[in-house]
Amino acid sequence: MERKMGLDPGGDPPPHPPLHGRAGQRPTASWGAMSGGVHPEGDPVGGGRLVGVRCLLVVTGSIAAYKAVFLLRQLQGEGAVVRVAMSAAATRFVAPLTFASLTGAPVITEATPPVEGEIPHVAGGREAEVVIVCPATANTLAKLAHGLADNVVSALLLAAPTRLLLAPAMNPRMWDHPATRRNVALLEQDGHRIVPPEVGAMACGEVGEGRLAEGARIVGAVVDLLGGRPLAGRRLLVSAGATREHLDAVRFLSNPATGRMGFALAAAGRELGAEVIVVHGPTEVAPPAGVATVGVVSAAEMLAALEQYVAGCDLLVMAAAVGDLRFPHRLPGKLPKGELPAALAVEETPDLLAALAAHKRPGQLFIGFAAESGDVEGHALAKLKRKGMDLVVANDITAPGIGFASPDNAATLLDGQGGRWEFPRTDKRTLARQILLQAARLLG
Repeated sequence: MERKMGLDPGGDPPPHPPLHGRAGQRPTASWGAMSGGVHPEGDPVGGGRLVGVRCLLVVTGSIAAYKAVFLLRQLQGEGAVVRVAMSAAATRFVAPLTFASLTGAPVITEATPPVEGEIPHVAGGREAEVVIVCPATANTLAKLAHGLADNVVSALLLAAPTRLLLAPAMNPRMWDHPATRRNVALLEQDGHRIVPPEVGAMACGEVGEGRLAEGARIVGAVVDLLGGRPLAGRRLLVSAGATREHLDAVRFLSNPATGRMGFALAAAGRELGAEVIVVHGPTEVAPPAGVATVGVVSAAEMLAALEQYVAGCDLLVMAAAVGDLRFPHRLPGKLPKGELPAALAVEETPDLLAALAAHKRPGQLFIGFAAESGDVEGHALAKLKRKGMDLVVANDITAPGIGFASPDNAATLLDGQGGRWEFPRTDKRTLARQILLQAARLLG
């Protein structure tokens, strides 16, 4: 019956306070209710390598599903805050009540109804910093590799805002099958982390590679995936997107910035453990989950918002493309085309970095961006010194295929004292992580 239902027989026999500001995403009640974590025996969780990390544990239909209970206990023992989602098949091996009792939160299943307009497969993983699929069946791997979403778990995995950690468990021949190997390779290419199964006795009586990895290995992989969280306890303030300086209700000065780089920095900062707030202008992409956001339009509005939060941050990253010019006055409504003057008066916008740097306190680290052409590094270093930055990220706007409106970027990080770190072309999320890891080293 298990094979008819598509269940994999893998496994062995049974023996933080946020910064203030408008939230970028509607929070789900589960994380707040579980703040600090609950030990399976009812004791509050203390210290550990994953203190405060929000984990979503996704359990799928394998006999090894019972081991997910012990993994949950280990994650909580490291200080993680865990919520659980289960496929319909998984609930036939372990009752959802078991996980609900240990986490203090309802389990996401096919039967989970929408709450206050939230869709379970979207809201369920919204605030998770890491999503762990344990056990991951061959069927689950195949669905995820090919983008299938025919149940709440597969849809949740596609909607997850972060890369996944997958711990497969299945019959050795299923694990060795060319289709499974292709699916695993595809998932690794997509950036997901695989914790390979171990060699051991299966519930089906066979011996071979397919047994779920030990919980300690999976927990270690979670810690490794999070990179040690070098920004834990730090507050990161990011500016993102373009600004708009309106002439009237429909006409404005702006630039092609999309907000991708700033939001990538916010997401990477969150993964590295920081409390993050993003002040952003109009953008073409949605902000990442789990960070607070404040939306603005003009350079003056962005400066006012940043000034509210800069004193409380440890790290400021100015990734927004702030316009240099504005109209002295915004006209009400829309000016008819025939009434447009032949020449329009403009004035300079406020210098955001210089204004913020004037109030910089000891221990803070300020990073700016310089989108330049020609002598890119020379112009960037001059900007660093002129505006009181600690580091500047130099971008060559003439390089093809990177920068504005592209998912990729390349940059050189400079410190004004001879320090130089070159980052070749990569996706903006990876580049953001590289920049913040270097910043974390300087913060100490």
